Amino acid sequence: HVPGLPHSPATSSTMAEVEQGTQNYDESTDESEEEESEEEPKLKYERLGNGVTEILQKDAASCMIVHDKFLALGTHHGKVFLLDIQGDVTQHFDISSVKVNQISLDESGEYIGICSEDGKVQVVGLYTREGFHESFDCPIKIVALHPQFSRSSSKQFVTGANKLLLYERNWLNRWKMTVIHEGEGTVTNVKWRGSLIAWSNGVGVKIYDVNSKQRITNIARDNTDFRPDMYLCSLCWKDNVTLIIGWATSVKVCMVKERDPADLRDLPSRYVEIVSAFESEFYISGLAPLGERLVLLMYVKETLEQTDNEQCARPRLDIIHHLPDSYEEISSDALSVRGFQENECRDYSLEHSNGESLFYIISPRDIVVAKERDQDDHIEWLLEKKKYEEAMMAAEISQKNIKRHNILDIGRAYINYLVDKGDYQGAARKCQKILGKNMDLWENEVYRFKKIGQLKAISRYLPRGDLRLRPAIYEMILYEFLESDYEGFASLIREWPGDIYNNMAVVRSVLDHLDGAPNNRTLLTTLAELYTYDQRYDKALEIYLKLRHKDVFQLIHKHNLFSSIKDKIVLLMEFDREQAVNMLLDNEDKISIDKVVEELKDQPELQHVYLHNLFKRDHHKGQRFHEQQISLYAEYDRPSLLPFLRDSTHCPLEKALEICQQRNFVEETVFLLSRMGNCRRALQMITEELQDVDKAIEFAKEQDDAELWEDLISYSIDKPPFITGLLNNIGTHVDPILLIHRIKEGMEIPNLRDSLVKILQDYNLQILLREGCKKIIVTDCLALLKKMHKTQMRGVCVDEENICGSCHSPILPADAAKTFSAVVFHCRHIFHKDCLPSPGMFCNICSAKKRGPASGMSEV
Repeated sequence: HVPGLPHSPATSSTMAEVEQGTQNYDESTDESEEEESEEEPKLKYERLGNGVTEILQKDAASCMIVHDKFLALGTHHGKVFLLDIQGDVTQHFDISSVKVNQISLDESGEYIGICSEDGKVQVVGLYTREGFHESFDCPIKIVALHPQFSRSSSKQFVTGANKLLLYERNWLNRWKMTVIHEGEGTVTNVKWRGSLIAWSNGVGVKIYDVNSKQRITNIARDNTDFRPDMYLCSLCWKDNVTLIIGWATSVKVCMVKERDPADLRDLPSRYVEIVSAFESEFYISGLAPLGERLVLLMYVKETLEQTDNEQCARPRLDIIHHLPDSYEEISSDALSVRGFQENECRDYSLEHSNGESLFYIISPRDIVVAKERDQDDHIEWLLEKKKYEEAMMAAEISQKNIKRHNILDIGRAYINYLVDKGDYQGAARKCQKILGKNMDLWENEVYRFKKIGQLKAISRYLPRGDLRLRPAIYEMILYEFLESDYEGFASLIREWPGDIYNNMAVVRSVLDHLDGAPNNRTLLTTLAELYTYDQRYDKALEIYLKLRHKDVFQLIHKHNLFSSIKDKIVLLMEFDREQAVNMLLDNEDKISIDKVVEELKDQPELQHVYLHNLFKRDHHKGQRFHEQQISLYAEYDRPSLLPFLRDSTHCPLEKALEICQQRNFVEETVFLLSRMGNCRRALQMITEELQDVDKAIEFAKEQDDAELWEDLISYSIDKPPFITGLLNNIGTHVDPILLIHRIKEGMEIPNLRDSLVKILQDYNLQILLREGCKKIIVTDCLALLKKMHKTQMRGVCVDEENICGSCHSPILPADAAKTFSAVVFHCRHIFHKDCLPSPGMFCNICSAKKRGPASGMSEV
């Protein structure tokens, strides 16, 4: 793994030269440390070390080929090394004394092809050593084996210098050579996939189909300003039909397609379509597919500001998404390979493994391996950026796939970070999620918070459910609050269950503090709660009553402490009358009405409140106290006295009248006099003492007594305001003419005209009402008459089951031929005509029941 991360091209840090034996891909800065990119890289890098390090100290890499099982490295000194994935040498071959130009492997990895600058070509089996050995009189630049070389009987391969030659074995086991192409300069690169061979020369790129033995395309070189021997063409097959070409700054993605048989004529059966073509910012040294994306290795030149001279910069490895005529850059990393300052574009190459996303950046003095970052790398990057929340989320999502990290370690690192930053509340909050049910870790964190003086911060988040810490932990936090924060201490006592700490030990500590502050309400309230947890309810009740605390009633109800409050009723009433009265009335079976009244005898106002609420609930329960209540109402609640007198059926009227007369309560006295039958005296009090004509009229209406109306008229006849009131109100009870005739001539009466108009309007209204009622009655009578007539007109069935209502014999004679006479009344009773008395023709049955004569009848 590499501790340093690759930088974007804008970052000027470089890779430090790695000492012998070290394989870490480290980064350093030449002048000063600069900011790291906030964007997470897509790839991670490590230097291929072990045997490779030793090889490149003495030699320089010229080419390399990658197989899923091993690597093959060629050098400038003519050697070929077989390496394992870690870079250790497993075999080596001395091929030549000069540069190895290219190495090729078949898909099985059993055969290797090698060509060198001195014209040597070897195609041999790694396990058989049999094959092709030949020396040519010119440098051989390329060699490529058929992908299925080990399985094929023809053992095909190609080599290239000024010509591209195809070798294959014939049936005589001899090598046959075919010239595929010549005349366009040196062949610089070749890639074989399936039946297709792609190669490049100074003119362009060609593709040859081995099966049809036809060249199917020629893709011309775009950038003719660049020397083809300095800026080599890079070729890569993405799949069996997709070829990627990179040359100088040009990139093309080509697809081999089948031609429509109708269009064949003399054309090849396949053709090539360029699906994407674009220019890159720098020079292409190698390319490879990464899913639907491309990986580009680019050679970079930069201009010095001081001299305007160009120099070689660090190469870049970009991941791009190609579009038809452009591309989108996804990531870009500048690579600090050894000796990059002296390298040319042709000195770099990029090889990739088809089995997994591994990319090898080859340069003369260094080989760097790039691989896709996994979830562990993502989490590590987040941790380096202090993005702990995102790191935890990523670990939770991928906890089955991560190997180097776990959620607990990430969480604890997050807690440490928050503590170091001074965010103690945030750190304590995270403990709940991160530490979970690990009690040992919880206790360690609590002691750490104590050490830094932040016990209060973690107190709210301690586990207090099924899993709990040792009681000493909770007590330590409670004592911390008790020393400095009474309110916080009280809050914890309310929130925490009473069984997670030693209750009595905490009570003793609270009592010690109360010695110095005996009237502190917070401590007293908390002490009462502690007594409640310890089921010492009597002590808790005393404190609540002393403090007049609102929870006293809840405590009494919850723990059924009614036997303890029988002598504290006055205290409860003085604290909260409404709650106390409701509680006492709701629990009459536990504290009797007599006991409450007895306890409140020295507090008549409180006694009145209790009895008043009792009366509102039930008029009969406190009936033996109704006489006592008359005085209490008169003293403390005069407005409620009259309703009480109206509703009570157990109140002694004489006693009530005496009290009301003593206190000159006129309205109450009037009510009592009327109830006792002395209505004339009551009316006299209304007219003489209250002098309220409306009340007098209302009273007369209630009593509906002609003598009272006469008394009222006699009293009012010389009082114009009273006459006005009477004229306005008596029209519906007394004939107004009686009052008008008795008014003295010449008496001035206020609003007389309006009163007379009102009398006329009332009379007119009465007439209208009578006429309306008459119309309704007539209509109803007519409807009922029609209904009765319709009913009486209906036929009545007479058969052998009908019997005479008088003689009780069948109506119909036994002899059907015999004539008979029957009478059917509308009440449906049937008689023989002879059985009825001749005059009147009444139904004997209905007449006996006094339902009147059934005059309507039918004769059969």
